[in-house]
Amino acid sequence: MNAQPNNPLHGKTLEAIVTELVAYYGWERLGQKIRINCFVSNPSIKSSLTFLRKTDWARKQVEELYLEMSED
Repeated sequence: MNAQPNNPLHGKTLEAIVTELVAYYGWERLGQKIRINCFVSNPSIKSSLTFLRKTDWARKQVEELYLEMSED
């Protein structure tokens, strides 16, 4: 396994990232920050993961928000 000391997302699963974002912001605020349907309409971790795994631009936004949250 390659060490990636400069990659703050290394070792974090998408599920862990989404779970931490929901715990920090809640679904409503998360849906306001990133306007994607899986956060606004009937949100769940499972539906969010399904969408984010297929949609690169949305996953990138989620990862960027996670990094911003981690800096706080």
